[in-house]
Amino acid sequence: MFPPETAHYLSLNALKILSFLHFKEARPIVSDNIEILGLDFQNRLGLAAGMDKNADYINSLSYLGFGFLELGTLTPRAQSGNIKPRLFRLRDERSLINNMGFNNKGIDHAVLKIKNSMSKAVIGLSIGKNQETPLEKALEDYLFCLEKAYPVCDYVAVNISSPNTKDLRKLESEEYFSSLITSLKKQQQVYSKELGYKPIVLKLSPDVQDRDLEIICKEILDKDIDGIICSNTTIAHNYNYQGGLSGEQLFEISNRCLTSFRSFLGSSFPIIASGGVMSRHHFEKKLELGADLVQVYTGMIYKGPALVKDILNS
Repeated sequence: MFPPETAHYLSLNALKILSFLHFKEARPIVSDNIEILGLDFQNRLGLAAGMDKNADYINSLSYLGFGFLELGTLTPRAQSGNIKPRLFRLRDERSLINNMGFNNKGIDHAVLKIKNSMSKAVIGLSIGKNQETPLEKALEDYLFCLEKAYPVCDYVAVNISSPNTKDLRKLESEEYFSSLITSLKKQQQVYSKELGYKPIVLKLSPDVQDRDLEIICKEILDKDIDGIICSNTTIAHNYNYQGGLSGEQLFEISNRCLTSFRSFLGSSFPIIASGGVMSRHHFEKKLELGADLVQVYTGMIYKGPALVKDILNS
């Protein structure tokens, strides 16, 4: 009935009201209590970045029963993102195409919201670079956001794979990748002395070619990156919209990527799987393919909070 971005805003605010009024049917009761990435998760299901870009709905989303929430992606400075329309529904395919472009209120806003939240879920903060920041200075943006995010969240997700910020995916190439993660790991060690160790995970593209994927995996292992998120949206689609495809159409693509990363990184390396999870069956398939944790986003758009309940209570 409404344009996608309007519906998104209305739905999140409706959830805020319902959770405030203690809407009991919305809260799953299952708890697995597992340790991954050195963190304790009540269950393996999390919310992917993009649903709550500014950390404005932490308490409301936690109320649904997620074991973890990933907020953002946040950039050093607030930005409006790409020109509208930039979010498109593919109803028959239960998928979306988004070309949002990291629209957000800036990382300082999110940091304040996290400090004031009452959530007991594990909190991840996804960080990126501003649109106008050239690739040669992208590291400065990531280091700035890491410094802000580290004290307030449980893990930091480094988004270098969104297809909607010009040239961002070049950060996955040999030219930039090694120096970027080396610098982030160095600062992680510095901050950990005062604030304790907090994992850094990389959010990667499902469109990485096999040769590049092997190089990325070697760097991840060599530099002791703590985990990865597999995967972001894909541009390998034929729809007449610009942007990354998510939802059911991404499921098999992201699964192939997940299988490859698990093969290269080994059986014990922490992997968070994301991409096309629309049901309990999809959730279980990600775990079967080697995921340690699973995220949803587009499934929430089409099925609402019932998806969380179905996955956790089935």
